[in-house]
Amino acid sequence: MIGYIEGRVLARRERFAIVLTPGGVGYELELPAPVAASLPAAGGQTALFVHTVVREDALELFGFATLEDRETFRVLISISKLGPRTGLAILSQFSTDELLHIVAAGDAEALVRVPGIGKKSAQRIFIELSYKLEGRAPTAGPAAGTLLPGGVLGDVVAGLTNLGYQEAEARRVAAGVLDDEPDLDVGGALRQALKRLAAAKA
Repeated sequence: MIGYIEGRVLARRERFAIVLTPGGVGYELELPAPVAASLPAAGGQTALFVHTVVREDALELFGFATLEDRETFRVLISISKLGPRTGLAILSQFSTDELLHIVAAGDAEALVRVPGIGKKSAQRIFIELSYKLEGRAPTAGPAAGTLLPGGVLGDVVAGLTNLGYQEAEARRVAAGVLDDEPDLDVGGALRQALKRLAAAKA
């Protein structure tokens, strides 16, 4: 598996680049838009962390500026029904730090800014991200305009109903969680609500 590439930029476009390694092999990599934009012009040197996808009919390489961004991409594509192209679209819109701030603030609506992601999909992706990014902390303060306000109870209920729970049950459990822990953000409240619902079915 290819995990890292250093070499000379042969060509670059909005979402991909071809990098020629010292061994004489040129690798074509798909990239988040900010990474592609930051590459040097043709002839310049670059180094990228790589995620490799092996298919029956293709070998696809996805390049990232940092190891952290590659790990975030792997988290994204582990989400059900979220493929590599959507993962790249999300990282073209938000940095890893911004995604961590979005999760911390319970701002599921922010994901709707990504082309191709609607409100229902954003809620589903947000819920899974809340679990998968748990324990990771942003390294910088939130960028201006990144976070959007919203009612925690309403967002938790919306998230649960999008997962298939009945609204009455979702509202009852969400309200109980927030009564017990009123300082929880949306991500924390969703996690607690899902734990209670799972325990009730056990």
